[in-house]
Amino acid sequence: MKIVPEITGRRGALGISVMTVVPLLQLATEYLGTGDRGRMLSKLAVTLIGLPILLWGSSRGLRWAERRRSGTLVVLLVGMLSAGALYAVLVEVMHLASFPIAMLRPATGQWATSPALRIGFAMGLTNFGLWALAFVFPFALEDARFRSLEAQQLRTAAELARLRSHLEPHFLLNTLNAIAGLTTEDPRAARRLLASLGDLLRDSLRDQGEMQTLGEQIDWLRHYAQILEERHAGRLAFHWEVGAGTRAALLPRLLLQPLVENAVKHGALARKDGGEIKVQAAVVDANKLVCTVEDNGLGLPDGETRPGAFGLHSVQRRLALQYAERASFRLESSTSGTRSIVEIPLEEARS
Repeated sequence: MKIVPEITGRRGALGISVMTVVPLLQLATEYLGTGDRGRMLSKLAVTLIGLPILLWGSSRGLRWAERRRSGTLVVLLVGMLSAGALYAVLVEVMHLASFPIAMLRPATGQWATSPALRIGFAMGLTNFGLWALAFVFPFALEDARFRSLEAQQLRTAAELARLRSHLEPHFLLNTLNAIAGLTTEDPRAARRLLASLGDLLRDSLRDQGEMQTLGEQIDWLRHYAQILEERHAGRLAFHWEVGAGTRAALLPRLLLQPLVENAVKHGALARKDGGEIKVQAAVVDANKLVCTVEDNGLGLPDGETRPGAFGLHSVQRRLALQYAERASFRLESSTSGTRSIVEIPLEEARS
């Protein structure tokens, strides 16, 4: 854990205020209870002398420990004992000074070496505890929160990478299987499909980022659709309705591909006479991108996702990881077809 307390700025001023006001209030309360001005002045002198030393020494000690990667708890324990020893020495000095200086002499009872050391040690522990609460604890809390967020981001990135690693081979294997079906039936068509697949993979390698513009994704899907249309010649047709101003919108890479694949395999091709796929994109309410993939298949019972539908589950998971609750995915199904609808916050790529 990395904790670097600062005694400058607003937070530093607040910490110093806490460490100053609390001991002063404690002394004031003791004075009001006992009326012992000498004892109060002695402890006040100890506080005014010990406080700057405690602030400087504790912060420097912790920084020294961090540079050498020493255990924070061990350093804090040593600091606590050092603070106790420092205040014990200061109180003993006040005890010795009370002999020649009458105003430092307690009115109730007299200083003695053993009680002075015990009182000073207790004051040191108390003030060191205040320092830890005012400086170390807030930084430790902030550091823990930062590390938690960092760990969450790493987990999110790792899971996105895992989803993509499943998704792209999943699509590639399905496409290769489609091409394999043509190698004996129509070798020329198989060669065309292989060439189209090469173009498709080359486009995929141009941008390895997690996000891409809708325009890039639609262009990629058009290549993908050409492969499917030729593979299922006469039985499949694609229609595109991409609204003005949507091509620059950002969305997760290959997000729509599983929806198109699902609409083809379990929707349009379920009709014996062939089917159609409509891909739409529009901006709604000026701040939301809505993408729809619709087929004219037979629909899903009760609109539920079929078991083992990895593509649809991956879309849901990627939206949750990327946008949390700011995005949504839903299916609308009937006997005339199924619509997959994705709604995400509108974000445009910077030029």
